[in-house]
Amino acid sequence: MPLTKEVITITRKNALEVIMNPIRMRILQTLVTKKKLSSQQISEYLPDVAQATLYRHIHTLVQAGIIRIVHETKKRGTVERIYAVSDDGTILSEVNVDEMSRDEHLQYFFAFLLQLMVDFDAYIQGDHLDIQKDGLTYRQANIYLSDDELQDLMGSISQLLLKHIDNRPTEERTLRSVSSIVISK
Repeated sequence: MPLTKEVITITRKNALEVIMNPIRMRILQTLVTKKKLSSQQISEYLPDVAQATLYRHIHTLVQAGIIRIVHETKKRGTVERIYAVSDDGTILSEVNVDEMSRDEHLQYFFAFLLQLMVDFDAYIQGDHLDIQKDGLTYRQANIYLSDDELQDLMGSISQLLLKHIDNRPTEERTLRSVSSIVISK
């Protein structure tokens, strides 16, 4: 069966809107680190996302050309698709933050903050609030850094995150959201 590629023409703003959805961001983050996965494999990394919801978001990412089908296999009367992030530069060329207007930056920063607030509210309203055990923290540190020192710091943070990025969900592991914002004053 030949691979099908239904890609709609997207603008930079459309691509950002597609990517800015929290579930689609998580799908992309999973595919960026794992390279190629089936929807079933993706669901193992996102166990809190309903299967129908996951399929809908994967379809949206495929339609936008942000991810692509790299392989199809017939399996028990269905077709298993393997997905990967598009390597045609769609994300980099269509979503170039250097070309975003100030209003676009503000809009997407607000969306980022809004998602943090939604996640925090869900945590605070939850039945099992244990701030010490859960490691809840929010801090701000003002430090003087040269451009090189900032790059070194961001590289160190990335290395620490990458050390744990391959962790699979288990009974002992809790999904934790780690966010960072760097603003020069």
